[in-house]
Amino acid sequence: MDYGLPLLRALIEHFRKLPGIGEKTAKRLSFAILDMKTEEVNDFAETLLQVKKRIGFCRRCGNLAESEFCQICNDKSRTEGILCVVERTADLYILESTHQYRGCYHVLHGVLSPLDGVGAEDLNLVELEKRVREENIREVIVATNPSVEGDTTALYISRMLEKYGVKVTRPARGLPLGSSLEFVDSGTITRALENRESI
Repeated sequence: MDYGLPLLRALIEHFRKLPGIGEKTAKRLSFAILDMKTEEVNDFAETLLQVKKRIGFCRRCGNLAESEFCQICNDKSRTEGILCVVERTADLYILESTHQYRGCYHVLHGVLSPLDGVGAEDLNLVELEKRVREENIREVIVATNPSVEGDTTALYISRMLEKYGVKVTRPARGLPLGSSLEFVDSGTITRALENRESI
């Protein structure tokens, strides 16, 4: 139903494109927009435009950044020599929210998935190898999600880095197989990181 208002239907459809948003939630959000003051809607729209215009990826780790390097890469208090490799920037923020890990990160922007046409050349792996080679990295924690694709990617990274003699570990199996970091509580994530295992 579009209530005889094509613009409202279009707004609902835009919200439905967001992950985890169904028809009912999309309608609620759309009506919430209609209830907002014009200035609030303008501010919301301008923020969306600025986010797309000004937020890019850190040249070093692939995290979100508003300048050449992200806040984490610019933080001199981080522990050097340890890299935590994650699939997506969202995973990085989930790990950060535990306040337990103080090393650096590297974002792959995906996982190996031949069925979906995603190969090694599609991931941020060249920069990862360069960092291991040039930044005196002692340990790489591969915190990809515990799925077939995540495990395949972890194994690929382990083999790729063998020649550098770096320790490659994986968070302990407190994380349920097939789950996503997004849906795991911070206590489980913390224990998995603390009890990581060599690949």
